[in-house]
Amino acid sequence: MDFRATVPSQCPAAVYPAAPRNTNGRSQLHVAKRRRLSTRQVTCQAADLALGAGLPRGAPRKVAIFVEPSPFSHVSGMKIRFTNLIKGLRDIGDDVCVFTPCVDPPKTFHGAKVVNVLGFSLPFYHSPTLLLSLGLSVRVLWQLITKRPDVIHVSSPGLLVFSAILYAKMLAIPLVVSYHTHIPEYIPKYTWKGLVEPMWKLIRFCTLMADVTLVPSRAMKLELGRNKCRNKRIDVWPQAVDTDIFNPRFRSREMRERMTEGNPDAPILVYVGRLGAEKNLFILKDLLRQLPQGTRLCFVGDGPSKRELEQHFAGTATHFTGMLKGDDLSSAYASADIFMMPSETETLGFVALEAMASGLAVVAVAAGGLTDIISQPGRTGVLYPAGDYAEALRLTQHLVEDMAARKTMGATARAEVERLGWLAAIRRVRDSQYQRAITTYRAHKRFRFLALRVMFTRMWRALKAAIVFAFSWITYQLDYARHLRTPSNGNGLASAYKSS
Repeated sequence: MDFRATVPSQCPAAVYPAAPRNTNGRSQLHVAKRRRLSTRQVTCQAADLALGAGLPRGAPRKVAIFVEPSPFSHVSGMKIRFTNLIKGLRDIGDDVCVFTPCVDPPKTFHGAKVVNVLGFSLPFYHSPTLLLSLGLSVRVLWQLITKRPDVIHVSSPGLLVFSAILYAKMLAIPLVVSYHTHIPEYIPKYTWKGLVEPMWKLIRFCTLMADVTLVPSRAMKLELGRNKCRNKRIDVWPQAVDTDIFNPRFRSREMRERMTEGNPDAPILVYVGRLGAEKNLFILKDLLRQLPQGTRLCFVGDGPSKRELEQHFAGTATHFTGMLKGDDLSSAYASADIFMMPSETETLGFVALEAMASGLAVVAVAAGGLTDIISQPGRTGVLYPAGDYAEALRLTQHLVEDMAARKTMGATARAEVERLGWLAAIRRVRDSQYQRAITTYRAHKRFRFLALRVMFTRMWRALKAAIVFAFSWITYQLDYARHLRTPSNGNGLASAYKSS
């Protein structure tokens, strides 16, 4: 598109003021030249704005999303974010292409094209849906070349982020990296703790390569900043929850009977999410034993630690529902009384948001992104210090015994999250954070061009000096009669060579 041809016709008339008749001695030709110069400046500024700041607000964008594990098969908070991101971008009218390793991938999702890439599972984390991928594929490269997206958005940490960085740098496309899983906290639970520092180096590398890095919470932004990540390029992905899907109206006695194995009148503690060692779920057994008699505990979800948890909680008032979806999941949330969140590794904790939207009182550890969600402890939920299980017991026992207190807290939490809609969050990601990535990329591209010019100019000068020096040295060496001549005072070069 030729901006020079289109911008002047769209500018207001005030941009091109008529030439004054009295020019205070200046010629009409001089005034006309100034007018033409002003026109060219305005035209160039408009073109620079269009190229430097990205597309105009509201104009359709082309977005390439790289995400692992797949949001179409693996259940996690990241799944919720990316499926709603894709839906939101498509509803706005953007062209979206998704690259992901999936067990049973759909061809399209909400109108977005889905490209499946070869994936593999981790040997130390037994989950058939958690697949990682190198993402190196001619098909992926061809899609990026032909689609030519305005921005690439990739999840991290993982392996797919490195191929996305490669594609972005190779094809000169702005890059957004979103950090979702706090791997340095997971490593000691599954592998060797000596890998924590190398992982932080990889995280720092990814934030360095990204034009913008998105994190789920302010707490995680501070955590990355403390570990020497580039803080100026880190921004918080806005919180959001679907308050229609997660709603107190889904509360049902039938679901309570199912969750309590026939004891619907008993107080119900519930945990919803992945059943993994990093979630710190085993400590709930000691809490349950010390709570008032008749209190029930229900786990909703699946994961690699499910069998161990079933054995650990054998003989207690605990029920495992397995994976629930749709209305069953909404009903499981709304039909409980207290939501338990003992995980200390949450970058945000979407399930806590969903529990609050369902009208539950939340008991959570004061760690990670949970401190962002429960911003008013005591009103919208309660927090206990990490490792302080005596305080966790005290807070939970109070809510179990005081029905009015937990109902009031649940209602307050529901009112708090009703303002967190997905459409507003996606629009901010698209219009503000994607725009920032495009602008940052353009600015750095210009700076890199200037730096290259300076570097090549210095290299050329150094090369010319080296050529002159080499030619002088060779000439001096070929002068077989130089020992018969006495160097003149002005021949510094010959004197220097002779002295050497």
